Amino acid sequence: MSEWQKTDWRNKPRVQMPEYTDAAALASVEGSLAAYPPLVFAGEVRKLKSQLGAAARGEAFLLQGGDCAESFEQFSADGIRDTFKVMLQMAMVLTYGAKVPVVKVGRMAGQFAKPRSANTETIDGVELPSYRGDIINELAFTPEARIPDPKKMLQAYTQAAATLNLLRAFSTGGYADVHQVHAWTLGFTDGEQAAEYREMANRIGDTLDFMRAAGLDSTQEPNLQTVDFYTSHESLLLEYEEALCRLDSTSGKWLAGSGHMIWIGDRTRQPDGAHVEFARGVQNPIGLKCGPTTKADDLKVLMNKLNPENEQGRLTLIARFGAGNVGEHLPRLVKAVREEGAEVLWTCDPMHGNTIKSASGYKTRPFESVLREVRDFFGVHAAEGTVPGGVHFEMTGQDVTECTGGVRAVSDEDLSDRYHTACDPRLNASQSLELAFLVAEELSARRSAVQAKAV
Repeated sequence: MSEWQKTDWRNKPRVQMPEYTDAAALASVEGSLAAYPPLVFAGEVRKLKSQLGAAARGEAFLLQGGDCAESFEQFSADGIRDTFKVMLQMAMVLTYGAKVPVVKVGRMAGQFAKPRSANTETIDGVELPSYRGDIINELAFTPEARIPDPKKMLQAYTQAAATLNLLRAFSTGGYADVHQVHAWTLGFTDGEQAAEYREMANRIGDTLDFMRAAGLDSTQEPNLQTVDFYTSHESLLLEYEEALCRLDSTSGKWLAGSGHMIWIGDRTRQPDGAHVEFARGVQNPIGLKCGPTTKADDLKVLMNKLNPENEQGRLTLIARFGAGNVGEHLPRLVKAVREEGAEVLWTCDPMHGNTIKSASGYKTRPFESVLREVRDFFGVHAAEGTVPGGVHFEMTGQDVTECTGGVRAVSDEDLSDRYHTACDPRLNASQSLELAFLVAEELSARRSAVQAKAV
C-alpha cells in the first residue's frame, strides 16, 4: 500500500470517463483543485469506518440515500434540508426496528457524475455524446452543451463544500433533535393511507415520553440533539478524485478528500481497471456495487485488492440485482465471501435493478419492486445466517412523482406532474419514509428470530 501513488490509475484501462479536448484547461483545473482544502478529513473517515464495522457485525445499520445525480441548477438550501430531514425520519424509524444505531450516509456533496449505458444518444435523428452529470457536461441536447468542460469540476467542488457546510450545521445545530424528528414522522402517519404505520409511530412516541419522564430530555442530553452525518458518491471522475486526494499526516495513508465514502459502480468494477486501482489506495470506506453479472471469482479478486488487510468497515458490498433475481445471485456471492473469510458489510440497493420504461414513456421504478428486492435481500441473509447490514436508496425530500406506487399511490399518469430528475427516478419523501417503516418491520422480525434462536 505504501508504494501506491494517486496517479497510478492513469496507467490502467479507463471506462465511463470523458475525453477532455483541452489538455491545458484540464491541467489548470486539476492544479487549482489540488491546492484547495479537502472536503472531508481523516478523523471523520476513520469514525465512519468504525461505525460501518459495527454494521457488518449487526451492531448498527447503514442508511445510505440521496440524489441519483446532484444538479447545479436545482441546488438549494431547501433541497438539502428536505433530503436531510427525510433521512433523519427514516433513521429514527429504522433505529426503533433494529434496536441498534443507524449510520447515516448521504449520496450528497459529490454525487455529480453518472455512468451511462451508451456513449451517445440520438433524438430525432441527431446523435450527440451522452449527458454524464453536471461535473462533466450539460443536460441540454446541443453539441456545445455535451462537450466535457473541466471547469465544471470547480463548480462541483464549490457546491459540495457549501452542501457539507449546511449539513454540518443541521447535524449539530439542534435541527436533528429527536423529538422534532418524531413530530415530523407523526405528520406522515396522520393520513388515512399511512394508518398501518401509526402503531409503530405511537410506540416510538411512547418510548420518547418515557425517556423524557426519566430525565433523558434533549435539553439535558446533547446526544439527542445532534447526529453524525456522512457523505458519499460514486468515484467516477478520477481526475477530480486524484486532485482532492491528500496524504494524512496522522496515519501516513492517502485520503480521498472528496467524500467520506466512495463507491465503485457495477460498470467500473474491472479488477484491473482504473477505478479499482484508485480506490484500493485510499483509506476511506469503499463501496462495491454487485450486480447479476458479478462473477464469484472476480469478487474474490476485488475483495483482496480493495481490502488486503481484511479490515472491518473498509468494504461494503452493495447488492443490486432487481426484484426476482436476488435468490439467484446473492447466495453465490455470499458463498464467495464466506470461502475467502472476507470481512464485508452487505447492503441492498433495490433501485438500480428495477428501472422500467412506463407506458407514458417515463423511466420509473415501481415501489412494489423496490420493496420486493429489499424483502428478498433479508430473506437470503436469514437463510444464509449472515447479516443484512444496510440499505441504499436513490431518494429526495422533495414531493416528486418519479417512482410509481406507495401510500400516495403515484400512478403512471402522475409521473409527468413533478418529474424533475436529470437521470434516474427517485423515491419521494413519502415513499422513502414508507419504505423505512417496512424495512423496520423486517429488522424487528429478524431481531426477534435471532433472540428466539439464542434461547
